[in-house]
Amino acid sequence: MMEVAGPWTEVFEASDRKEASGGSTLTLAPLVGDSPSIRRSQPILIASNRSKGVTSLSSSVPAIPNPFPELCSPSKSPVLISSLPPQSTDKHLVKVFGEDSHSRSVWVSRGATAREVCQLLVQTAHCSDQENWALLELHPSLGLERCLEDHEVVLEVQATWSLKGDTRLMFCKNYAKYEFFRKPMLFFPENMISDSADVSKGMTSSELIQNLLRSGTCPEIQGFLHVKESSRKAWKKVYFFLRRSGLYSSTKGSSKEPRHLQYVADLDDLNVYTVVNSRKLYGAPADFTFCIKPSRNPIRVQDLKILCAENEQTRTCWTSAFRLFKYGKQLQCNYQLSKSAPRSLEGSNLADGKCKSEASLVAMDFSGKAGGRVIQNPTEARSAEMEEGQAWRRREALRCSLPNLNSAARPSSIHKTLPWFHGGVSRKEAQRLIEKQGLVDGMFLIRESQQHSQCFVLSLCYKLKTKHYLVIPFEEGGRKYFTMDDGVTLFIDLLQLVEFHQINKGILPVCLKHPCVCVAL
Repeated sequence: MMEVAGPWTEVFEASDRKEASGGSTLTLAPLVGDSPSIRRSQPILIASNRSKGVTSLSSSVPAIPNPFPELCSPSKSPVLISSLPPQSTDKHLVKVFGEDSHSRSVWVSRGATAREVCQLLVQTAHCSDQENWALLELHPSLGLERCLEDHEVVLEVQATWSLKGDTRLMFCKNYAKYEFFRKPMLFFPENMISDSADVSKGMTSSELIQNLLRSGTCPEIQGFLHVKESSRKAWKKVYFFLRRSGLYSSTKGSSKEPRHLQYVADLDDLNVYTVVNSRKLYGAPADFTFCIKPSRNPIRVQDLKILCAENEQTRTCWTSAFRLFKYGKQLQCNYQLSKSAPRSLEGSNLADGKCKSEASLVAMDFSGKAGGRVIQNPTEARSAEMEEGQAWRRREALRCSLPNLNSAARPSSIHKTLPWFHGGVSRKEAQRLIEKQGLVDGMFLIRESQQHSQCFVLSLCYKLKTKHYLVIPFEEGGRKYFTMDDGVTLFIDLLQLVEFHQINKGILPVCLKHPCVCVAL
């Protein structure tokens, strides 16, 4: 028989217990004293057993520079910075995709603009320059794309998205964002300028457009566009007028009389998008499609006003005019800020961040008879580096072009490591890539030809159109070259071809200027 005498003592008695002193009884003392000031689960301070004269093991090991400082927090924690919320509660996490479908998340403030997010991504992704970056708003299922203006607040744009949609932001290059300020006549042809805009007699169209752009406005635009009827799949050709007061359509041909004008949209409350793959998605009569929608509402198909132009110049004219009429002088300010932005990240910040092993390397010149000398001038050091790289490339290309090598080793593959080479992309995909990064003169890429074996194609943008030039292999004297003009000009590899046409037009209408690159995050 067992009895519990109390909360602190257990008493075990034998079955033959006697009240006399001869009974066998086992009594356990209390485990904890009966004290009223008991505090359970309190932390115990463990004193360090290290003596003051003994140094830790980690301090005796020489410091190893961190090869990936951007991945660790300032406290040298292995946890990623982007995975931890900042101390300020005003920060929000924004996910941005690259053109390789990989993404990067960054913490931004509530009022962060598209320009500020781009600058943050340039720093975290270690981009080589800070020019012509943009955030692209993508709606893949609807085929819609829009370049965010530099002053737009990113979180306000995301607030208008549907939670169930596939909308996302893409970080990419855009060289044509402010191109209409540099070449206004290319973007606003005379036949699309409304007669009512020519209020100053004796002024040419070029002078009129330039004066309007400087003042932060745009000439009134007019012309025929195909519009998709909302209730049917059919398209109808309608004459439109774009004025400061809004977008209008004519109910009777191209009549401008007020009784024939029908109000379509308010410019202050809409965004303009370009439409990708519009023939397949919407049955458009041409590929030069764009649409307008209310800027404050989530995108729904029934709210889209889908329009189609006859050519790329007409579409670019309409979309540029929409932007200018909506934002006015703000675009002029954005353009001036973009020109004053630093062109590269080569500055004191990066110089201070070099590791010790990199700082110990110096440039040497061994061309003299007296031995090597240290090159002190940074400009001379960079020039020597470029010359050494080009000399190596020429030697490698010459070795690969020798006749005694087998056919598999002859072609030089150095072009595969360069950003302007896009492998075996199709003609249509090449045009889409160039169009996404901006239809500016000199935008180019090189790709493998899908119709001609061992040939390449140079895709080049000129006057808002993409032209394609075939690069064919050519043998002379038992050596292999590349040419675009039937052997008149020979190049030992594609890199030499690109470098030549960056300073010489040759048979091209314009020099190669902007490589079309694929941005990876």
